[in-house]
Amino acid sequence: MNILITGASKGIGKAIAEELTPLGNIFITARNEYALQNLKAAGYCVCDLCKDSQKLAEFIKSNEIDVLINNAGEYIYGGIEEMTQEQINEIFKTNLEAPAFLISQAVPYMKEKKWGRIINIGSISGVMGEANASLYSATKAGLVGLTKALALELAADNITVNTINPGWVDTELGNNSIEESEFSRDEIIECIPQRRFVKPEEIAKLARYLISDDARGITGQSINLCAGLSVGI
Repeated sequence: MNILITGASKGIGKAIAEELTPLGNIFITARNEYALQNLKAAGYCVCDLCKDSQKLAEFIKSNEIDVLINNAGEYIYGGIEEMTQEQINEIFKTNLEAPAFLISQAVPYMKEKKWGRIINIGSISGVMGEANASLYSATKAGLVGLTKALALELAADNITVNTINPGWVDTELGNNSIEESEFSRDEIIECIPQRRFVKPEEIAKLARYLISDDARGITGQSINLCAGLSVGI
């Protein structure tokens, strides 16, 4: 397998890269070259998906990627009336347009091989909605719709497409989003049924299962890995 993980320099992406290392050739991409250089990988591509996804498209083709994990994402907190056109463009390009484009570039080889795995890292905010994070919620909800449609489109080619929707995750992005919100960490934990944040390794292990042959019948699914947050308080 030739596996590409976007946003792999830290957090969930890094955990997925480490978990999947025994399965094949790991290729990683992010904006931080120094961080990429310090990870074990068959190759890496320094790329800002908001500005130059075409660069990564060429990387996908040259490395014959047959497992694509769209993990890179941006989070913006604030009322909709505060959002600028630049912010709207940036988050939609990074969170939704880039994953769709990268899939379009990876699918031809997957079809040729008659096998492929695509995993989109969404968010529980795309399933439930999150006040003052409407743009983030919208882009992550878009990934769910994209996943369902592509699963139908690609099923005959033995290509599965699924989305993992993490809740609050113990990562730098998760902690930064707490600082931006109006709630404290303790207040957020009080709203999570399991009273804890999800670990990045949990998401990585689910990703590993989804690309295995044991999961070949799972496609078009939106899987909430959120410590019960999507069920209620």
